[in-house]
Amino acid sequence: MDLIGTLLWPIKWAIELILVAFHWLWTTIGMDPDAGVTWVLSIVGLVIVVRAALIPIFVRQIKSQRRMLEVAPQLKKIQDKYKGKKDQFSREAMSRETMDLYKRTGTNPLSSCLPLLLQMPIFFGLFSVLNDAQHDKAGVGLFTQELANSFANAEFFGAPLKSTFIGEWNHMTAGQPFSLSVMLIALTMIVLMTASQFITQLQIVSKNMSPETKASPMFRQQRILLYLLPLVFAFSGVAFPLGVMFYWLVSNFWTMGQQFVVIRNMPTPGSEAAKAREARLAKKGKLVAPDAPAIEAEEEAKPKTTQRQQPIGKSRSKKQGGK
Repeated sequence: MDLIGTLLWPIKWAIELILVAFHWLWTTIGMDPDAGVTWVLSIVGLVIVVRAALIPIFVRQIKSQRRMLEVAPQLKKIQDKYKGKKDQFSREAMSRETMDLYKRTGTNPLSSCLPLLLQMPIFFGLFSVLNDAQHDKAGVGLFTQELANSFANAEFFGAPLKSTFIGEWNHMTAGQPFSLSVMLIALTMIVLMTASQFITQLQIVSKNMSPETKASPMFRQQRILLYLLPLVFAFSGVAFPLGVMFYWLVSNFWTMGQQFVVIRNMPTPGSEAAKAREARLAKKGKLVAPDAPAIEAEEEAKPKTTQRQQPIGKSRSKKQGGK
């Protein structure tokens, strides 16, 4: 076993435990243990458990990204201040002011990447378990050779879960027998995966960014991702087995729904989503102005006088002083 396999071993063991547990559950209630729908539902259950466990990490990532978006306008001002200045003193001054901004606002550009890095071993473990199962390989734990054989030979609407679009395409172009159902199901999932990824990114770009952020370089990066990430799914999906693609599809739907809930209930201040939320709260009479309590407290702290004090002229002041 190589180093990566050793590092992924405990993650794969936990993933196999969840997958086998859901397969046992569906089999217990009367479903065919070798049917493709049974294994697809087991994959759906696996995705739900794993993504639910990652919710705390996702929330932390959202908060980190939110803080970075809030300081983006100030960061752009620092960058514009030293734009075109390439001397050593200017570079050090820009770096110092940038670090002071991060320290003053409590932000860290790496903190938004940390949750994603923590998720990567889990995703690699998921892919490894499902991919090995497609090739009729036993797992490292509860996923026995018998279960691997059942998974590898399972069919969903006549399409084997271990088949790929590119494999059937090669058979077709070579004049060999091929499965049209595999190609149709694979194409359908690729379209759904691409559309769900595009909608997820579009929600962020169009609704959850403030006008200041849209004027920053970060917005241009998000616009690139809006079109780049769906293309990744479109080109890579043809080479993945159907079983792995089912995981990706369900995971994408989870991400899209999760992002919708976050944007609706915790939008970025100043964004279109934040204005829409304020309008909904105002319509229900639940909108509370954040500055209202402070203003009221300030008004109450002021001394209240019932009689207006008349100004005293100089001549009158002298008369009173002479008495």
